[in-house]
Formats: sequence, structure tokens, C-alpha cells
Amino acid sequence: QGLTGLRNLGNTCYMNAVLQCLCSVSPLVEYFLSGKYVAALCKENGESATAFGYLMSDMWLGEFDCVSPEVFRSVLGERYPAFTKQTQQDAQEFLICVLNELHEALKKVRALGALGAVASNSRRCQGNATGARESRVLAGETSIITQLFEGQLSYDITCLECETTTDKPEIFTVLSLPIPSESACSLQDCLRCFFQQDKLTWNNQIHCSWCGTKQDAAVKANLTKAPKIIIFHLKRFDCQGNYKKKLLTDICYPLSNLDLSPYSSPLFRRSSKYSLCAVVNHFGFLDGGHYTAFCKHSVTKSWYSFDDSQITAIPNSSVQTAAAYLLFYTCQA
Repeated sequence: QGLTGLRNLGNTCYMNAVLQCLCSVSPLVEYFLSGKYVAALCKENGESATAFGYLMSDMWLGEFDCVSPEVFRSVLGERYPAFTKQTQQDAQEFLICVLNELHEALKKVRALGALGAVASNSRRCQGNATGARESRVLAGETSIITQLFEGQLSYDITCLECETTTDKPEIFTVLSLPIPSESACSLQDCLRCFFQQDKLTWNNQIHCSWCGTKQDAAVKANLTKAPKIIIFHLKRFDCQGNYKKKLLTDICYPLSNLDLSPYSSPLFRRSSKYSLCAVVNHFGFLDGGHYTAFCKHSVTKSWYSFDDSQITAIPNSSVQTAAAYLLFYTCQA
């Protein structure tokens, strides 16, 4: 169970790698295989979650060594036509689209209460909502996706003229990390680089409401809510106009005991640590390449390599690779 390959439909290795990783996340697997998702389905746009549920059932309860994700791709392609083309796509972009679609299909609205409604209206008026993820927080939307994958950052922005500090929250499901070296570094180096204080000058100046003009500012991110499943996107691709580059940096990442408390706000700091449960690898360069996945089986706790329809058991020592592109970590109980 849970060791089923996915047929390549023509440059769909990015899709297969991401789906294998999602189908190795234990609480997500339990939610879909138990049928709980059926009661949560929205009538208007439940096709994607239904197709995902059938696919997960085939991968965990089916009798075949390999199945086709064609139905799920077709349903998702109605909203995102690029994924129906037989061209290579970015695995991170595909992952975000899948998480958004599943949330839309399974969401329910919480009662915000009087204080929540006032805060929500206030934040709407201030224009702080950033995209769909921020909007669903304001609307009080929740789903299995928000419960498992959604975290929150807080950006402390300090005007360097009047030294006034404002707080800007931001919701995320995938955290994109810069790579500070071209030779070798660690995941902790990437995290430190992301969470270090930065200076906003020139075209990046902020408009300070106290000064009434644009000013230089210092900005620093803090983690105010760590999700149960945190996904790191390693920013290996650099595209600026016609300039394209892939960073081949060998990034060392732990298989267990990843500690995020140094990057958490003191008010929200907890001692929970994370274990690696899945990896999406990218081999090759920007214009052509191949995606595979490493997944830790939720029952046997053994690691396997998923290369479209091919599945191979691998030792723990082989999980560390210079091709890592997406890292899935689960909170250690």
C-alpha cells in the first residue's frame, strides 16, 4: 500500500513527483482514505478534490503497480490550462495550485465573532490582504489544507527616519528560501538568510504613514505560526529577462530534529521540531530537466524513490542529494 507508480502523460514528471509527496503526508492520506472529504465538498467546485481522492485511493488501496493521474490532470487543467500541455512545468507552481484547489473545494467558513469581524473589516480597509491566502484568512475560511499546511509570518518594518515599527502579517503554504552560496550550504544557512534583517532602499522604499513620504526601512521576518507540515522551496532558478541560471548548490538538510524556534517570534516560540517526510528533486537545467520524489512511507518508515512508474527502496543515506528542490517536513509529535 502506498507504493504505486504514476504514469508519465508526456512531460508530467513534475506532477507525479508532487503527487507522490502529497500522498505520503499521513494526516492528508487519512483524511481522504477515510472519506471525510466527501462531507466537506463544495458543490460548486468539488471536482478537483474528488479526483484527488480517487487518485489517492488508487495509490493506497488499488491493485496496480502503476496508475494514471489523467483524470486529476484534466480536472485541474480546467482551471490551470498550462498543466494540460505536454510541456515541462515548475513543480513548486503546480504544488501551490493543487493546495489552493483542494482548499477551495473543501473549505468551510468559521464564525469570526464581533471582534474578528471588526478586525477583518479594518484589515480590508487598510489593503493588507495579499492574494487568495490572505483573503481566506480574513473570510474565516478553514480546510484540511489550512489546518495542515498553512503558516504565518510577521514582517516587522521599521522606518529608518522616524523609527516607527509596523507589523505586516503574511500567510504561506510554501516557504521560498534563498540559497546564500553557489558551492555548498545547509538548510539552516538558507533559513538564516531568509529571516535576517534586510534594508529597503531606492525603489524598495516604504511609504511611512508617520513621515508622510517614502523612506528607507529595515525589515525582518518572524515565524508567528508554524504549520504541521512545512514545505520549503529552495530557490534554485534565477530568471531575469533573458538571463537564466540554475544554482547547483549542494544543500545539507536534516532528516529529523529540524528546529524552527530560532526564527519564531518570542510570543509564539515553541520547542517543536520537524522530520523530513518527502523531497522533490530536479535534475538538469531550466530549459529541460526531470523531476523525481523521495518519500518516507508512513507505515514502514522506509524511504523510497519515485521516478514516474518506477519505485525503488533507498537507504536513509541516499535521501541527501544536491538535486533537492522541495522539502516536506512534518512536525514531530
